[in-house]
Amino acid sequence: MAQLNLNRNLPGQDDLYADLLAAHEGLSKRESDALNARLILILANHIGDPQVLRQALAAAALKPEETT
Repeated sequence: MAQLNLNRNLPGQDDLYADLLAAHEGLSKRESDALNARLILILANHIGDPQVLRQALAAAALKPEETT
């Protein structure tokens, strides 16, 4: 079974964050939410493993103090 990687695994994290902010610039809340939903579905399709996606959902549902 594939495992979700929660370790830092993304080069240029700050640059990607800036790109994400730029993609939302000028959007309404509704448009921003729709962009996020589309991005999530695109990335979920790219991952393509339902078990890994369920692990990601569970990890995302944790409160920050529960992850340490």
